[in-house]
Amino acid sequence: MTRALVIDDEPQIRRALRAGLESNGYSVTLAENGEQGLDLAALHSPDVVILDLAMPGLDGFQVCRQLREWSKVPIIVLSVREGEADKIRALDLGADDYLTKPFSIGELLARIRAVLRRMGSTDEPPVPSLSFDGLAIDFVRRKVTLDDREVHLTPTEYDLLRELVLNADRVLTHRQLLTRIWGVEYAEDTHTLRVHIANLRNKIERDPARPRFIHTEPRVGYRFRTDV
Repeated sequence: MTRALVIDDEPQIRRALRAGLESNGYSVTLAENGEQGLDLAALHSPDVVILDLAMPGLDGFQVCRQLREWSKVPIIVLSVREGEADKIRALDLGADDYLTKPFSIGELLARIRAVLRRMGSTDEPPVPSLSFDGLAIDFVRRKVTLDDREVHLTPTEYDLLRELVLNADRVLTHRQLLTRIWGVEYAEDTHTLRVHIANLRNKIERDPARPRFIHTEPRVGYRFRTDV
């Protein structure tokens, strides 16, 4: 049974999440503040953490940072804050995804399934190749095909696609992508990233104006979607 830890200071949110998750087969542990959440995470080793940002005492940002010092457990952030800066900060601190309140339990369950699918993945591909709706990536040969037609990518475009695919269904911030592909000195160069994303879409999307695979998270980053 999948173990979920919910860290939220609002009793009604905790009750709703427990009911929704338990009715879908999850084992749920509740924490009403950040300090208790960190203690329960260490005690119970959950499979996924659902974390509120705005809490008294240790807020969600602090909990996320401290949790990442010793655990790789997937973290899904919940927030009433719609500002992109908060989402970017949470993702850069190690959160795997975020949802803005209010949200449906169905959307939360889908996000949980997505982060759990990524569990166990490393910087190396889990399999020699992956395919999604006609797009195939051969990691051994560094070969990409779309509808059985080879797509010729530059080395940087391939590395960018590889990073997105290996983190499929996860939001990667501009800073994360720029740092991983180009290096820390390019961490603020969002123009370079936009240009390469546009070039990549022109090569792997059937309709670049309405991308199937690489979706933009406005002012935050990009997500490679497998569920469309």
